Amino acid sequence: MEKYEAIKNFDEDDEDVEMAVQQISDSRSASTATIAAPQRQTRPNSTKIVQEVSSSKHQPPSQSHRLLSLDVFRGLTVALMILVDDAGGIVPALNHSPWNGLTIADFVMPFFLFIVGVALALTYKKPSCRADATRKAFLRALKLLILGLFLQGGYFHRLTDLSFGVDIKRIRLMGILQRIALAYLVTALCEIWLRSDDTVNSGSSLLRKYRYQWAVSLFVSGIYLSLLYGLYVPDWEYRIATESSSEPKIFSVKCGVRGDTGPGCNAVGMIDRTILGIRHLYGRPIYARTPECSINSPENGPLPPDAPSWCQAPFDPEGLLSSVMAIVTCLVGLHYGHIIVHFKVILTFFFVMFVFDLYQNLSYFFYWIMQDHRVRILYWMIPTSFLVVFGFALDLFGMHINKALYTFSYMCVTAGASGVLFVGIYLMVDVCGYSRLTMIMEWMGKHALMIYILAACNVFPIFIQGFYWGKPQNNILKLIGVGT
Repeated sequence: MEKYEAIKNFDEDDEDVEMAVQQISDSRSASTATIAAPQRQTRPNSTKIVQEVSSSKHQPPSQSHRLLSLDVFRGLTVALMILVDDAGGIVPALNHSPWNGLTIADFVMPFFLFIVGVALALTYKKPSCRADATRKAFLRALKLLILGLFLQGGYFHRLTDLSFGVDIKRIRLMGILQRIALAYLVTALCEIWLRSDDTVNSGSSLLRKYRYQWAVSLFVSGIYLSLLYGLYVPDWEYRIATESSSEPKIFSVKCGVRGDTGPGCNAVGMIDRTILGIRHLYGRPIYARTPECSINSPENGPLPPDAPSWCQAPFDPEGLLSSVMAIVTCLVGLHYGHIIVHFKVILTFFFVMFVFDLYQNLSYFFYWIMQDHRVRILYWMIPTSFLVVFGFALDLFGMHINKALYTFSYMCVTAGASGVLFVGIYLMVDVCGYSRLTMIMEWMGKHALMIYILAACNVFPIFIQGFYWGKPQNNILKLIGVGT
């Protein structure tokens, strides 16, 4: 067992592979008296194996190792996003919840944020230069932010609107990529700067090593809850242009409350209107499909006669305060990535030394391989179970699950669900090896941003729509019924 502990505690990123091999060899003399030697048999030259391991250390790998389950998870999320965008208007279960509640579509954004967190733990597990890593993180976040402004700021219109371009005075400032950029940047900075030098050999030592990151999560959650439930929301108004008059129509919304989580008088919307400006918010609010605002709820429809004044007010589902809470989802994913980094499986060349030194059969080795996976899965499932149960409990006691506000209960449930799905994919792909069944999802995961730009942001459909017969309305998309 001393030999196994020396192998299990060895970190594959340590400076010298030979030191671990020498540690195994040195423990042989202490354990020869307790190991019953079987019949003599030809054993390989241990020196030769050490030399081969040492020489292979300096040879560059043929390709960088990727966590296949993470690529599959990302590809599955991209496929779900495309399905929601194309079929959400037809199947209510595939559309976002109008306000409180949870549908399949409401898991897409948390899945992406969770995946970003896991990937950051693998990317920055041992940065050679913190300043250089910080610079790269800022540049990456800036690229995502600019791309988000271009794709979701209003430059590309809907398929039924045969025009392009956006008025800078009304450009949408926040969006999906902008939210991911913010969460990416904060989480990357936490991973680069906020971790101690403690050695990780248990669950408690893992928490101690990243205690400052957990403190950031608690601080961000506290700020969000304080603003959501403690900020005073005064009366406000907005204007909508009408075709019958050159003057816009003014709507007044009566609030004067604290802690309201309804569509019209919540602190999330007030902060966006104050900082970003109401002209720079999303112009088709999600709550327009609520029973108060649509006679066809949960679908869009005409306003009821007694519709509230806020039904047509702009509201951004990826606003500032809600994006602050989204950072916590990314930090949860970062914790799952830490478990991958610090609780490793045994390497193949150690399997050779282990078997040759102890005269054991393959079943003993594979038993301990599963033990290593069990440790990872155990440390994943503990927070996963807690988050899901705690989130639903909060919803039961009045803190509603709400995607538009990104409530704390919504974060708990969706982060826990992300963990459940990730563990399932990890078992199927990385443990059991059923990677051929998920090759398409793996490919989509490796090219997620490209697919998002071309498909989910309508870049490719708009490109096809640009070719028409006689007049712009006679295009291929209209012929096959897309965008009508």
